[in-house]
Amino acid sequence: MKKREVLVTHHGRTVYGFFYEPDAKEYPLIIMSHGYNGHKSDFEISAEYFAENGIGTVCYTFCGGSVRDESSFSTTEMTLYTEEEDLCAVLDEVLTWKQVQKDRIFLFGGSQGGFVSAMAAADRREHVKGLILLYPALCIPDNWNTRFEKEEDIPSKLEFWGMELGNKFFRTLRGLDIHTYIRQFKQPVLIMHGDQDEIVPIEYGKNAAEEYAQGKLEVFTGEIHGFTENGNRRMEAMALYFVHDVIGIGRK
Repeated sequence: MKKREVLVTHHGRTVYGFFYEPDAKEYPLIIMSHGYNGHKSDFEISAEYFAENGIGTVCYTFCGGSVRDESSFSTTEMTLYTEEEDLCAVLDEVLTWKQVQKDRIFLFGGSQGGFVSAMAAADRREHVKGLILLYPALCIPDNWNTRFEKEEDIPSKLEFWGMELGNKFFRTLRGLDIHTYIRQFKQPVLIMHGDQDEIVPIEYGKNAAEEYAQGKLEVFTGEIHGFTENGNRRMEAMALYFVHDVIGIGRK
């Protein structure tokens, strides 16, 4: 397994990421998207695990999606739509790599990155073989639209969980219907969600699994928002099995 830096420039900004390359001539690939104020290193252990098991993996930082982001894109300019643009740009980049099996690309996202991955999977469904969501924050529009009932209630800026958000983030949530995206994606989906999650109620995971055409929910007993080390090891094994099952490895 080899690790190298990946830079993807689009819309006047640059996404910084890492590529974990398996020791194989060709391979499936997973694009891993971090959660709110996360970083490209958040899923590094999992990315190495997948690469060591023959699956290429790209981890990256959303532009403006983290105080540790290396791009010059401001956190106050970030929205779920700019993050989707980042993910789609990464997808376009890996589609140019000769070793990647183009019909075996998976999106993987945690929390807010799960929401963004669900959007991108629908909009780029012709290129996405399957979708893996960890405690996906599908509650984001509900939460903020409830807090700011009227558009004039939205502040120009707001510091939230250590990161400053701009007016655009909240305005673009008005009318954003995740169910529209869910209904458009017909490929297999694996959702893993802790039953003690106080940030994103597990009902969001349950409802999404039922609404997806091929959705499956794995409940992680005792896990909160962001899995423990043991939970992550279980998640990795389930995700690997999911990928193998979808692409037909191990079937007789």
